[in-house]
Amino acid sequence: MEIDPFIFRLSIFILSIFIGYYVVWSVTPSLHTPLMSVTNAISSVIIVGAIIAALAGSSESVFSTSTIFGFIAITLAAINIFGGFLVTQRMLQMYKKKKDKKK
Repeated sequence: MEIDPFIFRLSIFILSIFIGYYVVWSVTPSLHTPLMSVTNAISSVIIVGAIIAALAGSSESVFSTSTIFGFIAITLAAINIFGGFLVTQRMLQMYKKKKDKKK
């Protein structure tokens, strides 16, 4: 009996969702800022791949499938990067306020 490749990939995706959920929610606040920096770096790599995917289509059709999905990937990764920077800045400000109150 052979497992359908779609079902195999879907099960890996679902397992990765559960693992990611438990890994992210078990991170202590002191490790949150470095983790966000790594996430931003990964998203920047995703943007490079998305740009390549967006430009991979033929020049005849502007709205090809790869161009549309590439643009969506660029948009979502950019939101993720800028949101990550905002969260990182907010976390750093929270630590700064704690240091100022102790003085």
